[in-house]
Amino acid sequence: MADSSSSSAVESKPLKAARASTKISLTPVTANNLGTVRKLNSVLFPIKYSDRFYQDILLPEVEEFCQLAYYQDVPVGIICCRIEASEKAGEGKLYCMTMGVLAPYRDRHIGSECLQHVLKAAASYSRLRLTDIYMHVQISNTSARRFYERHGFRQIGLQERYYKKIVPRDAWVLERPVTQGEFPD
Repeated sequence: MADSSSSSAVESKPLKAARASTKISLTPVTANNLGTVRKLNSVLFPIKYSDRFYQDILLPEVEEFCQLAYYQDVPVGIICCRIEASEKAGEGKLYCMTMGVLAPYRDRHIGSECLQHVLKAAASYSRLRLTDIYMHVQISNTSARRFYERHGFRQIGLQERYYKKIVPRDAWVLERPVTQGEFPD
């Protein structure tokens, strides 16, 4: 009996995951949905982003790296990355400036879908070879750190006094490689 029920539970998990992913959709940040992005950022993050930030996430070259996440057509999350040139010619890195999902929608794989989308786009980016993606995570945000570690990020440093207006001010620097072919179509 125990074997039967655990087998059934294992079989139902992929169905649940498949159903959840059909409820999640991502769309590029545009001038038309920028107000929604601003509202999400104000709820998700203790930082007020500048007008320059919002101008930069509308640039055509970051369209695949700045995405608004919807769950059943409700905007619930955001990921915004910028491309940074590397010291090596023809290479660059992706810097994840923001990523967040509204609390009631966490544990529905929305953040994972956002990361997977960006990593897949980075692996196929043709203007530069993007080698890594990195970010800063406030040291008090252990749940975010665990989430990113589950997705292949590792701590490569600690930046003291990274945040100017929030406490604690220190941030972990997390990074992971961009791997070609990691997310097949």
